[in-house]
Amino acid sequence: MNRAILHVDMDAFYASVEERDNPALRGKPLIVGGTEGRGVVAAANYAVRRYGVRSAMPIGEALRRCPEAICVRPRMSVYQAVSAEVFEIFHNITPVVEGLSLDEAFLDVTASERLMGSAEAIAAQIRARIRAKTALTASVGIAPNKLLAKIASDLNKPDGLFRIGPDNLRAVLDPLPVERLFGIGPKSLPGVQASGIRTIGDLRRADEQTLWQAFGKHGRTMRERAAGIDDRPVVASACEKSISAEETFPMDLREPRELRAQLISLADRAAGRLREQRLRAGTLTVKIRRQDFKTYTRQRAIDPPSMETAVFCRIAVELLDEWLRRQPQAAVRLLGCGLSGLREDAGQADLFSPAPGQPSPLDAAVDDIRRRFGSTLLTRASHLHRGSS
Repeated sequence: MNRAILHVDMDAFYASVEERDNPALRGKPLIVGGTEGRGVVAAANYAVRRYGVRSAMPIGEALRRCPEAICVRPRMSVYQAVSAEVFEIFHNITPVVEGLSLDEAFLDVTASERLMGSAEAIAAQIRARIRAKTALTASVGIAPNKLLAKIASDLNKPDGLFRIGPDNLRAVLDPLPVERLFGIGPKSLPGVQASGIRTIGDLRRADEQTLWQAFGKHGRTMRERAAGIDDRPVVASACEKSISAEETFPMDLREPRELRAQLISLADRAAGRLREQRLRAGTLTVKIRRQDFKTYTRQRAIDPPSMETAVFCRIAVELLDEWLRRQPQAAVRLLGCGLSGLREDAGQADLFSPAPGQPSPLDAAVDDIRRRFGSTLLTRASHLHRGSS
């Protein structure tokens, strides 16, 4: 049976959410990311992309390319909430949803066609539902496999729909730059082009010697991709393997009490995301990057696994303090807190601990206030800079 695969990609997701929530930003060059020189671009709207600004670019470089760009800090809790609304739409269409990020997913709608019509009709319905529920736009690629669906979603952006099938496969694929294929990145592209392969059609027609020169032992696999062959299934996403939060500071931090307060805030953010998914964490990792970019990690098991902010904050600060004793007065440019060893069922809880899958009363109250009024309204007292260093 021919498969019907969709790749749904929200258009400039973070930036579009910011434009939606602040109409004064619409149509202006907009960067979502760190607002200081050391930050990076998390998202760029289409107005600023015309200047060559792209995700992961340093903010300094982005502002050199477009000095009039407006920079806003990311609001991850808002994006996560909108993403949950979008994925709820996906799951109402099909249970076979493979999430790639907050704003991107593969959907296998083969079985849904019997009840909901063609893949094109389903894609149009998804886009309409997303617009109605979130006031945002999405682009959808339709194809018999994941490789082609991913390529198709990028061919009619923004707010578009594109189908690749047996009737137009060669006409669509052959003229495309070869770097559109999965597996060809900035490092490998110069060598591929040097072998004379510049388009997907060039790759599809390449002889064995040229394939070996360009890709070595992976040559035949890459030629299959150029022919549109991909039998990978859409795999319904399991829970995240880890949850983390990190921050690059505009100025290096040296004061232990400032570092503790920043790390506690990061642990709180990661804990909130953990509880949103009704998970517990069995391991906590602290990430520390010095001024000279040397990066350290410190890790500790959590037994029993927990979802409590207080537990994570205590362990994170203990790990940081252990590091500080060996690195007194070190200049720190980045801190991170990661939670891993995630599980839904923590087994038998301690008599005085919250029931498995349930946050503490304090965490539940904080989470509820933040969901209703925003993540910045409420700050835990433990996040404030106080006490001696």
